[in-house]
Amino acid sequence: MLTKIKKVKFEPEYKNPLYKVLLECPNGNKLYIKFDYTYSMNNYMPLEVEYKGVNKGAKLAWYTNKVESMTVNSFLGEIASRINKKYNFIIENE
Repeated sequence: MLTKIKKVKFEPEYKNPLYKVLLECPNGNKLYIKFDYTYSMNNYMPLEVEYKGVNKGAKLAWYTNKVESMTVNSFLGEIASRINKKYNFIIENE
């Protein structure tokens, strides 16, 4: 993963764990992602994406495909894995 995690807000108390992450891209731009883990789908889903101060809705594939060369789920899974490890949080279905 080329992008570096700068700030994290993790809210495990919700029905689906909620992650808010500020990332620094390889080119120095900021990428903000709000996403959750949806137990019913066993998948990470972006809820809100902002790149260089521009709201992109919930669309993240343009970034993960072009810059990271991975799927959205893989990208969010790697970020969540690091956060879960830091906060000692275990997702039962993984």
